[in-house]
Amino acid sequence: MQVYFDNAATSFPKPEEVYQTVDHVMRHVGANPGRSGHKMAIEASRYVYDTRVEAAEFFNAPDEKNIIFTCNATEALNLGIKGLLNPGDHAITTSMEHNSVIRPLHKLTARGVTFTMVHCTDTGELSPADIKGAIRGNTRLIVLTHASNICGTIIDIKAIGEIAKEHGIVFMVDAAQTAGVIDIDLQSMNIDMLACAGHKALLGPQGTGILYIKDGLDIDTMKEGGTGSHSEAPDQPDDLPDKYESGTLNAPAIAGLGAGIKYIKEQTVQKIRGIETELLSHLQKELQKIDDVILYGVCDPSRQTSVVSFNISGMPCSDIGYILDTKYDILLRVGVHCSPWGHKTIKSFPQGTVRASLGCFNTHAQIEYFIKSIKEITKKG
Repeated sequence: MQVYFDNAATSFPKPEEVYQTVDHVMRHVGANPGRSGHKMAIEASRYVYDTRVEAAEFFNAPDEKNIIFTCNATEALNLGIKGLLNPGDHAITTSMEHNSVIRPLHKLTARGVTFTMVHCTDTGELSPADIKGAIRGNTRLIVLTHASNICGTIIDIKAIGEIAKEHGIVFMVDAAQTAGVIDIDLQSMNIDMLACAGHKALLGPQGTGILYIKDGLDIDTMKEGGTGSHSEAPDQPDDLPDKYESGTLNAPAIAGLGAGIKYIKEQTVQKIRGIETELLSHLQKELQKIDDVILYGVCDPSRQTSVVSFNISGMPCSDIGYILDTKYDILLRVGVHCSPWGHKTIKSFPQGTVRASLGCFNTHAQIEYFIKSIKEITKKG
């Protein structure tokens, strides 16, 4: 039995509709979207537009033009963070962030931007009051993860959105781990920018991401070039989404992302979340029975995504991952997971953890097999 428990990195498998859509667009709609007036190019543009509309509806964006397609959540975060902050600006983030937030902020310090890292508890929880307490007169941005990629702890972004709105601060959410499995309403949560990975819980192909930019935000571009519009002008157009989408878009993958979002809408986020929560509860309960297993995070399925981080006493996590892969055909991730400050926060640095991340296509039988494997490893360890 092969078991794929690495959905926090990339979801697998995808719904059949995603494979079929990508294949169809590759084989039959191979033209360049937005660059020509012939029927194949128009059809390619239609697939891109339809996905934009699906995403806008899914997140309750007021207008589909505010949905920008990127290569991944990392690109979306870099565009939003670097495009907003200027010398003299201050940003607030947390100690549970992925490097896709920390590294852009750190890069900007050389240009006169400062940032405060608000520390979370050793289970990855954040007090909104601590965010409020970090606000300065020059605070321009609050940027943080919706849920930890290490241990799955969910942050109350609605409460923080209210704080940001009250103080006139731009609020950006990294929803790489939550988009598709937890409801996100851009308007009711006061989210000004939302960065999503298309290839995780949104069930799309790799090479897809989304950045939502609220109307009125002055976000600088990261690249300029051909947009298929205003081609006679030397300057980049200001129209959204063209302003941020220079170059040929990955139409087959974006179409596949649209199919993934449609699948989620049909199944409902609530149903998918229920499946994953049930699987997570099963996995956590069984791991808690094994004496040598050390679990991290809140260990409460209602307050986390379907991610479990653990270690086995006396064993490097790299050894555990290698044994699971080569002997048991169980595929997961080990190490620091691109979040060193997060591991320092939950006290698993520098070793990191073994991370099992579940998806809606996993089964209870796979969890039983996984638990059996861990028990065998601990006995030999």
